[in-house]
Amino acid sequence: MDRHQSHTHHDHTHGSSVRNLKTVFFLNLIFTCIEVVGGILTGSIAIISDALHDLGDSVALGLSWALEKLSFKKRTRRYTYGYKRFSLLGGLITAVILIIGSVFIISEAVKRIFQPVSVYVPGMIALAVLGVAVNTIAVLKIKRGKKITERIVMIHLLEDVLGWAAVLVVSIIMQFSDLPVLDPLLSLCIAVFVLSKIYPQLKATLNIFLQHAPADFNDSKIITLLKQIKHVRAVHDLHVWTMDGEYHVATLHVVVEKKLPVKKSTDIKAKVRTLLSTQGIDHITVEIEREDEECFNCDI
Repeated sequence: MDRHQSHTHHDHTHGSSVRNLKTVFFLNLIFTCIEVVGGILTGSIAIISDALHDLGDSVALGLSWALEKLSFKKRTRRYTYGYKRFSLLGGLITAVILIIGSVFIISEAVKRIFQPVSVYVPGMIALAVLGVAVNTIAVLKIKRGKKITERIVMIHLLEDVLGWAAVLVVSIIMQFSDLPVLDPLLSLCIAVFVLSKIYPQLKATLNIFLQHAPADFNDSKIITLLKQIKHVRAVHDLHVWTMDGEYHVATLHVVVEKKLPVKKSTDIKAKVRTLLSTQGIDHITVEIEREDEECFNCDI
């Protein structure tokens, strides 16, 4: 991919992710308002809980949308790698809000299990149908997103589709059976399900902030490949991390023969960059050392 193609692809990805988050934000915000009114009118803890949940999501999605736009700003003197991790910050905030909301829902649902309250079932059925429809539209809008923030949002939207489908089924059962305890039980199950799904995404986001190596990175394999380059004697001080889950960075020291001409060293640098590029590394810094040269940073 040449420079122009890469730039075009970057712009397309930028525009797509920002538009996706913007659309999902407004869909979620409008439906949250409907949920709040509907939850109060029906008296359903499952719907009220989901309304509070979605209110938190709306705040998180708004932040994610704004931070996603910011993440594509060019590098500056202060942010020398650019603003890529601002997108991750949006995903992190979303995950934390989901966890807090789920814990609150669990506490409220447990109270209702022991003290069931009658709900207006026809209203629950209508809201459930609307909930399935709105969240399905949102999932279809964002499902092709590749950024970690989009993946976190899509997982939650899928959970919402399944959650509203469950509300619909339970509402229909309650229409024919006097079982108000099903409402808080369903709310509890949805909250636990959300927690189980958001944890891996939160872990992945924190790993990136902590400069964990990409999941598919194999240092032994890379060093073995690099040492196969002619005149390369050793490779050390290899560091690989990711800026946002997609853009990977590497720095390394390559030890070459003591009397290797400078021109050959330049060729080796080019070969190292080419090889690392095939391994998914985007930004590569190579330091060439002679066999008799002392390394000052090798213990980092």
